[in-house]
Amino acid sequence: MQVRPLAQALGAEVLDIDLREPMTDSRFEVLQALLLEHQVLFFRDQDITARQHTELAGRFGTLMTHPAYPAVEGHPEVTILHHTKDKPSKIEVWHTDMTFRTRPPLGSVLRAKTMPEVGGDTLWASMSAAYEGLSAPMQGFLEGLTAVHSFAHGFKESLAEPGGYERLKGAIASNPPVEHPVVRTHPLTGKRGIFVNALFTTHIKELTLSESRAVLEMLWAHAVQPQYTVRFKWRPNSIAFWDNRITQHVPINDYWPQERCMHRVVIEGDEPR
Repeated sequence: MQVRPLAQALGAEVLDIDLREPMTDSRFEVLQALLLEHQVLFFRDQDITARQHTELAGRFGTLMTHPAYPAVEGHPEVTILHHTKDKPSKIEVWHTDMTFRTRPPLGSVLRAKTMPEVGGDTLWASMSAAYEGLSAPMQGFLEGLTAVHSFAHGFKESLAEPGGYERLKGAIASNPPVEHPVVRTHPLTGKRGIFVNALFTTHIKELTLSESRAVLEMLWAHAVQPQYTVRFKWRPNSIAFWDNRITQHVPINDYWPQERCMHRVVIEGDEPR
């Protein structure tokens, strides 16, 4: 196994590994250590089955389903993210997955199935590097603040579509708004990281709405500066495994009229603190 870092802030490609092989304790320990160090890991040429996908992710924790996306038949934890010219992705902004949950994901394992010849890259940003890039007074100001995260806010475009509310009303009822700290501590590394995102975060409780908007917009812009990011060019059977507790990501939707199909498995995390 070889490891090739791709950027200073985060991201590494893991070479000479076959993820179809059983996950031994020693391999698990190595991959977990690499994930904690690099925050997002990339693998090439991994022609895994849906079962192998869930077994890989399941070694790291309990698997989650998603209330809004379809899944592979017989594998409810394997979410299908399939986008075409007639059914484009509505996710256009930087985000951390499923922060509308009380226990947001530990991480996500995303596999490329069908990819455009050009375009469709994904970027990740390190929220610990972004936090460390804030001034000490700003870090102190953010300590103790609480943000509200909302499923309905994150899926507002889908809800506005004809029939959208009827399709998602069960998901809305099952996922009321939740509160998380603006800055969280990673449970294993102890690193501090910014934990608000433009997709699901609606406001900061302790501030007025205008203050909240100003602070959030500053944080969202600051956190995704180029020096905190890494960009990945997908190929079929590429896999990305990221630590959702300390990163944000964004897909680049620049591949129309080509299509892009991904399979994602999400691992349950803990309550942010």
